[in-house]
Amino acid sequence: MKKYRLNLKKFTANPWIKWPLLIVGTIILLGIIGFLFIIYGGRLVVDEKQLILPATTTVETDDGLVVGKLYEENRELVSIDQVPTHVQNAFIAVEDVRFLDHAGVDFQSVMRAVYRDIIALDKVEGASTITQQLAKNLFLANDKTFMRKTKEVMASIYLERHFSKKEILELYVNKIYFAHGIYGIGTAAEYYFDKPVEELTVSEGAMLAGLVKAPNNYSPYIDEDSAKERRDIVLAQMGRAGMLETEEMLTLQGNTLGITEQTTEEEPWLDDYLDIVIREAAEKYQLTTAELKRGGYRITVHLNEGAQQIAYETLQNEEYYSGSQPGVEASFVLMEQETGELEAVIGGRDFQIGDSQRALVKRQPGSVMKPLAVYGPAMMDDYQPYDFLEDVAQEYDGYIATNVDGQYSQEVTMYDAIQDSKNAPAVWLLDQIGIPYSKEYLEKMEIALEDDGLAIALGGLETGITPMQVVQGYRTFIHEGSFIEAHTIAEIKNRNGEVIGEADTEETTIFSKQVAWNMIRMIENVVENGTAQSGSYQKALAGKTGSTQHPTVEGQVKDAWFAGITPEYVTALWMGYDKTDEAHYLTEGSAAPTRATKAILESLDQQQELASSFIKPSGVEELEDPISLPTITNLEGSYKIGGWSLVQGELNWKAATDDRVIYRIYQVTETGDNKIGEVTGKGEYLLTEVSLFQSSTYYVVPYNKLTKKEGEPSNQITLSFGR
Repeated sequence: MKKYRLNLKKFTANPWIKWPLLIVGTIILLGIIGFLFIIYGGRLVVDEKQLILPATTTVETDDGLVVGKLYEENRELVSIDQVPTHVQNAFIAVEDVRFLDHAGVDFQSVMRAVYRDIIALDKVEGASTITQQLAKNLFLANDKTFMRKTKEVMASIYLERHFSKKEILELYVNKIYFAHGIYGIGTAAEYYFDKPVEELTVSEGAMLAGLVKAPNNYSPYIDEDSAKERRDIVLAQMGRAGMLETEEMLTLQGNTLGITEQTTEEEPWLDDYLDIVIREAAEKYQLTTAELKRGGYRITVHLNEGAQQIAYETLQNEEYYSGSQPGVEASFVLMEQETGELEAVIGGRDFQIGDSQRALVKRQPGSVMKPLAVYGPAMMDDYQPYDFLEDVAQEYDGYIATNVDGQYSQEVTMYDAIQDSKNAPAVWLLDQIGIPYSKEYLEKMEIALEDDGLAIALGGLETGITPMQVVQGYRTFIHEGSFIEAHTIAEIKNRNGEVIGEADTEETTIFSKQVAWNMIRMIENVVENGTAQSGSYQKALAGKTGSTQHPTVEGQVKDAWFAGITPEYVTALWMGYDKTDEAHYLTEGSAAPTRATKAILESLDQQQELASSFIKPSGVEELEDPISLPTITNLEGSYKIGGWSLVQGELNWKAATDDRVIYRIYQVTETGDNKIGEVTGKGEYLLTEVSLFQSSTYYVVPYNKLTKKEGEPSNQITLSFGR
């Protein structure tokens, strides 16, 4: 038997056989490589950073009221477990009925779509799965290359290999755009139906699922009929997929859409406060604005929306603004004194986020600076409220401080100097305690100054201080001498609900409790009897006015201030122009911000009752009201019969209504005037040692125990028998 053997070498040498084999082999090899590339090359398409969806940062008050949102895409993330099963089914039914069965690409749907496109000679049906849609939206939104579909398949397979169906569906429903700037089903549920996603009905879920195909076409706020028709198609798809009974489907198709009415509430007063929140998040928690718009944080703030609105509306009133040109600006800060929580901030009369935040712009504070830089530190150096200060115009190395009214008393108590906002005594006292000593206290209150001159006493600073710094400084007086940093943010949680930041409420002692209380009483008197009497507010209020001279227009004002303290709050209100030149100046000084502040507090008192009086802290002595010494011109004297010496004398005069006045009794003798006694609060004195045979002359001098100064002597009277 003859054997035949295949000569492979000879066989492949035949070009008619060799090249077809090479081509087929190459095709098979390339096919295998391509197949493996598609299966395992998804990692080249997938950018895992895109799997972290941008989420809305929500700003809410302590009681859960949402007052602001920051986002690049308005999206409230939800977990798939929050989405009812019937809502999940609606999306699956209309977008990818075989979602739970395929591996990212539904080849059965692809073949069906190709067949129908061929029959129709046009592209009439898509075949993208939910996974493919997600891949396209996440990674290929801007990809216009011919390889886009291949990349989509690669990314889809990658997602299916690395994520569960629940995780893919969760990403999908959170990524979807629902028109009107709404992203994700959580945000859509609130926007269209004013309810959390957990409460969505079958019909509502079907309407939202219907938006996916063309959100701007099927939005019920754009075309309600098309929206209902599309919803009914989704319900029908759910019926065909066995997700709904026919009767239930028909009933639901007969329902209205039930969407909520959209109302646009203008709340222009919120931007001022939110701007401070954004700045604080960046400064204290290192969260940029871009990160806030992406990160899905939940920020709890201390906003008092009622107070914020009151402040905004009050400062829109033109009656508070007197200037050479339109455009006088204002800034207001309201801080809860116990905690340092900022409850209201006005950054400008028509402020928008991104504008100059005037609550943080440095201005010359004028006499608002005196308690912070002079009188508070001086009392820590043993000066007392009723100590006398020099009140004369004098030169200090070329610097002369003058009182605004040009009047000088030679000496004046600290109490009265603050009441009348005198300049000369403040500068004299700063010179006595020393500028470095004063600046030590200012630095503890986070007021760092480059200035080194006595003009610090009057707020004549190179760059000035901000309304926020004023509030923080004045808080020390109402809170027993302690400083705390003002803050809007209570806490920040990340998208996972973890607390990543909380307010620092650490306090620093600046002044003693006694000094702080003395200051409260003195600036309370400023409101009652001094420079802050403008306006009307009947409850407890202490405060200090301030104004600065315009640099180029004599007699006019550049900055006007009022810093206020109630038992609950500390406030600062600044008024002025953003730019300073000879054409822009105020024609009214601190009276305007004083009136405006009182108007704000008056309205706030109607909303939340404010205290009628300050409560003295324990462990401090009350600061007595000033004593006004009388001028005595009606001293009389007479003899009386009685007593051990049989004959006595009696002096009488009209006593002051203030029973704290001490009356010193003097007798005129050849060797000088001798003090022979004193009485307190009454206009009579009994002379026990008198002689009928020798005349004696007497007079009375009122004495102030607070200032330790005597007043003017009374008229003299002489007791002489027979006269």
